[in-house]
Amino acid sequence: MSYNIFLDNKKIGSSNLEKADAPMGVVLGKINFNDVNLNYSFFSKYCKINSIKREEYSEDKFISTQTIPALKVYNQKEIEIKGIGCYIEGMDSEGFEINIIGIPYPFYEEEFPHHTNQYRESYK
Repeated sequence: MSYNIFLDNKKIGSSNLEKADAPMGVVLGKINFNDVNLNYSFFSKYCKINSIKREEYSEDKFISTQTIPALKVYNQKEIEIKGIGCYIEGMDSEGFEINIIGIPYPFYEEEFPHHTNQYRESYK
């Protein structure tokens, strides 16, 4: 399933949220941006303007933000995937991922049954 990613109420891309840490209520995935200008420079500038804490290494064009309040992710039914934080990390040369942490149960299990089942199967 593809999830739409918005920043400041503007769609910037999508992700399949293909990775997870089910017990922690975490999903993450590669971002498929709508615009090639959404890169390290864009996010670095965005974080500076909006006082978002981050780690960044300009020589590698790498950034790892803390929670970005205006970053939202929605499923195909336009329901927001809410957790305690949503952030971006990555680098121009390897791409970027979106991370949503602390998604509460039972919503997590309902929205991401494949991640929950995969976790359960790993302990059988």
